[in-house]
Amino acid sequence: MTIRKAILFAAVLVALPVSSEAGNFGSDVGTFLLKSPIPSNNSLAAGGLSPIVANAAVADNSCMFPTEGDSSATAKVPRLSSDEGPRPWTFWYWVYGAVSKAGIHADLCGMKDIGLGGCYLMFIRSPKDKPEFHGTATQLSPTFWSMVDYAFAQADSLGLNMGIHVSDGFALAGFPTITPAESMQKVVWTDTVITRRDYRRYLRSHKTIADYPVGKPESYRGYYEDIARIAIPCNEIPRRWTPDSIILSPEISSKKGYWLASRPANIIYSFASPVTVRSMIVEPEGNNVQSERLLVEASADGISYHRVRQLVPPRQGWQNTGSAYTFALPPTKARFFRFSWTPAGTEPGCEDLDAAKWKPLLKLRNIVLSNESRIDNYEAKSGIVWRVPSDSLLPPAAIAASDVATARSPYVRILRIGHTSTGQMNATAGGGKGLEVDKFSVGATKKLLDGWFLRFAARPHASVVKYLHVDSWECGAQNWGENFADEFRQRRGYDLTPYLPVLCGYAVESPAKSEQVLRDVRRTINDLVNDKFFATVSAVAHDHGMLVSHESIAPTFPADGIEHYRLSDIPMGEFWLRSPTHDKPCDMLDAVSGAHVYGKNIVQAEGFTEVRGTWDETPAMIKPLLDRNFCLGMNRLFFHVDAHEPVLSRRPGMTLDGIGLFFQRGNTWYGESKALVDYIRRCQTELQKGTPVVDVAVFTGEEIPSRSVTPDRLVPMFPGLFGPRRVESERIRLANVGQPLEESPVGVTHSANIFSLDGWSNALGGYKYDCVGPDALLSPAFRSGRCPAYKVLVVPCQYAPGVKAAPLSAAVSARIDSLRHSGMTVITEPYAGRDFSEYGLQPDIVLPDSMDYAHRHTDSCEIFFISNQVPRPRTVPVSFRGTYTSATIMNPVDGRSEPLRLSAAPAGRTAARLSLSAYGSAIIRLSSDSAVVAPLRPKKEHTVVMRCGRGSRIVFDESGISRPLPVGEPLRIDWSVSPDDSIAYYSGHATIETTVDVGERFDGCTLMLGDVRDVAHVFVNGTDCGIAWTPPYAVDITPALHRGRNNVRIIVVNTWHNALLGADKGRAPFTGIWTNGRYRTKSDRLLPAGLLSPVEMNFWKYKDE
Repeated sequence: MTIRKAILFAAVLVALPVSSEAGNFGSDVGTFLLKSPIPSNNSLAAGGLSPIVANAAVADNSCMFPTEGDSSATAKVPRLSSDEGPRPWTFWYWVYGAVSKAGIHADLCGMKDIGLGGCYLMFIRSPKDKPEFHGTATQLSPTFWSMVDYAFAQADSLGLNMGIHVSDGFALAGFPTITPAESMQKVVWTDTVITRRDYRRYLRSHKTIADYPVGKPESYRGYYEDIARIAIPCNEIPRRWTPDSIILSPEISSKKGYWLASRPANIIYSFASPVTVRSMIVEPEGNNVQSERLLVEASADGISYHRVRQLVPPRQGWQNTGSAYTFALPPTKARFFRFSWTPAGTEPGCEDLDAAKWKPLLKLRNIVLSNESRIDNYEAKSGIVWRVPSDSLLPPAAIAASDVATARSPYVRILRIGHTSTGQMNATAGGGKGLEVDKFSVGATKKLLDGWFLRFAARPHASVVKYLHVDSWECGAQNWGENFADEFRQRRGYDLTPYLPVLCGYAVESPAKSEQVLRDVRRTINDLVNDKFFATVSAVAHDHGMLVSHESIAPTFPADGIEHYRLSDIPMGEFWLRSPTHDKPCDMLDAVSGAHVYGKNIVQAEGFTEVRGTWDETPAMIKPLLDRNFCLGMNRLFFHVDAHEPVLSRRPGMTLDGIGLFFQRGNTWYGESKALVDYIRRCQTELQKGTPVVDVAVFTGEEIPSRSVTPDRLVPMFPGLFGPRRVESERIRLANVGQPLEESPVGVTHSANIFSLDGWSNALGGYKYDCVGPDALLSPAFRSGRCPAYKVLVVPCQYAPGVKAAPLSAAVSARIDSLRHSGMTVITEPYAGRDFSEYGLQPDIVLPDSMDYAHRHTDSCEIFFISNQVPRPRTVPVSFRGTYTSATIMNPVDGRSEPLRLSAAPAGRTAARLSLSAYGSAIIRLSSDSAVVAPLRPKKEHTVVMRCGRGSRIVFDESGISRPLPVGEPLRIDWSVSPDDSIAYYSGHATIETTVDVGERFDGCTLMLGDVRDVAHVFVNGTDCGIAWTPPYAVDITPALHRGRNNVRIIVVNTWHNALLGADKGRAPFTGIWTNGRYRTKSDRLLPAGLLSPVEMNFWKYKDE
């Protein structure tokens, strides 16, 4: 994209209101506007005043693509096929360019065989990043395109579909041809301070400040564009005070080049004479939240100290580096300043205070004290980083109007403000790596899509590509971009130019006005990333007949974390397995809420990502987490991850450097995962029907950035719903006394009190909730169409510790009043009721603790998915809101359905009793039709232990070793206890062959396999009877079993854990074992493998009527 450049030299006078704090600077202050090709952002550094400007205008590159509201756009939106929708998919990674056609064929055939619908094909790193893997398929090279063409052709022949990421790698949207001018931008500046007399003298001779000698700000690869030169009043010559001495308490070490402490410690700055301090800059080492928790004290004599301010960290995401922290302080004159730190009182960590998840250590590079008045946490407020400043414990004097310079100030600060590239790249890419596109530029976004995605769309067999995917937002933020100043003026109704100093941390006119401008900057950032980037991606995909999926934009880009899903055909989140430090509950809540409030039926999830996979993962292990996310609202799973292995003879093969889940062809139980895939398909078939039933909408506020509210944040609003035990447990968790730690996964030590959705089943006790931002709330479609008909709107008093809800705008207030008058219950203060019955809203379902649910409404029935989240079988009472006369219950593990007995319950409810296995689940269909449901026929059951018949053997398939089984003994085996290393360390398939004689008559028989480690595939008389992969590990063998002698074959599969442990010790059970997934369990004990408890046969006959 070519951007027009022009230089406009003009003197612009900015009149300031006359008040006791600020006078009219009049002709003494000038603004010089420089016409800039891309209105720009800045790096962060300075303080607050009232300006004159020389500005830069920008060419208008308005979006030519239709928005979602445009009928020409929506008419082109493709649709999921009925078969494709319910099938789970997978991410398919080609890593380090190590790709082969044989491996491609094997991978795709494997996907087809287990029943997947397709894959998102993504390319990670390049051969030069890890030359030891001998990759040759560098992205965009002829070899690469040859492999892509082959993969497309193979997928086409197998009936598999694909999605392609918006750029190379998985994070996020860069390309080699993107120039610095077309990339993400930030505001940068330099300044100089002169006397007002010198300033007036200069204006008399030059008429403008355009050529005033101010140094050039920071640039990226020499790229920099001016926005404006602005003169603002200044109260005094700015100084950054250098202490005469720094005294570190003994607990602090400086050996690593920064200050490090794990126990309470302090730092004292000593000055020879008193200095006046109005602000401080904290420069942490890395992403260290503890450095933002200092207690600042001052003293005249170094003995008696008084409190200045207790610093409170802003809420912050994981990608939180690159910007320091500026804290405003009450004007303080002293010789000594003490900065004290203690781990006591630190929060335990969560998504919006990510760095608090780790062991509390003070890691501090520098503290800078200054006499300048600065906007508190202006780095966050300027939109260059995802942070939400805390409003608690902030002294009012820290942002007092008296700190704002006025026309009577004796000095003038001349700011040269411009923008340059942030330098962010799609870091996980290979040959397609380049600068991240300007997310506010339609042209740059189209250039990216033309250079990457549309090349795939033009390949042979490209019809298999159905999706354009936007994955992990790991490219940071930007606070300037193409036409930013013009866009700001159009959207906010006033000129940003006179207020540009607020982006540098200097107040203009008043603290309140400065905060308003900064808030408007963040609102504009949110608007532009949606209207320019996401809308363009959507329009291009739709023009080519493809759907679009997004993962969450938060917590790295300062925006409304839900609103962008309006422009996604398929909202998508992610959840992690055994990775508390990386799990993202809000990602899932954002996607679910975004789908619901914008009427999208499908909620995708990148599932089971594991920061350090240890090769002990099993289908049974992941089922509770899968079911929990079904209950949350997810209805289309994408496994993470299937890493391509180019060499067929080595297993388990290539991984994403040890990041799991290892859902790939080389995993031992991959073939048997067909049963897991079938389970998911059955669940998703039901959970994609109709519309979600969600009673409660939680307003996320009008602040930017924002995102969904996790259930723990709702406890103060609903102490009655959560109950006294939850209220107390949350108090204890947040107090974090002693800062307890735990290790999970192996080698990762973190806070034991990190917030996790684990343990928050059915959080509101029979009510589901979505989160809604102002965009959706103000939409006429809210509560209509496919959007749930919410009955309760919650407007929380605060959204995080220390972050109070901002006052509502007139538009939002009017909308809430309208909803209240229409009959919706609006809750704005803590509510003590145990449910919402006093508002006429009973719980949708009543369940025991540790059970969860999802509810879908269709024209013909109500569908409930119910999950038992504990590792023991349960028979429990449940009741449903409403009166129903018939019901069926399906076990989604095997797909079998039967009638469910119902009974009337008080208050117009319907009751039933459910029996669920350990971590079991069920799908219930309720209806009010008059159909007569056949009663369940009573059965007579008895169980016999299955014993090994003559000639019984176990064969270890991969090694070929065979061993006899003891005839007449109960069928059970744990081969990990074998004295033979080639058996004890064995991983893979082991085939048990035996016979069983049946003399009795029966109507049915279930093979009860007991404690299986880890999956068992059962064949009786040559008939495939099914796969047992989750408790109770039972298979119905009725169709294959007959009276007399029966041949039984049970193929048992364990994990790679034991074989890899053996290979690490030089005791590999067979050859060909190789992987770059280097993580192992902490213990070197072998895991049990086989059928650990006696196998039983449960016979039953119908009782005589």
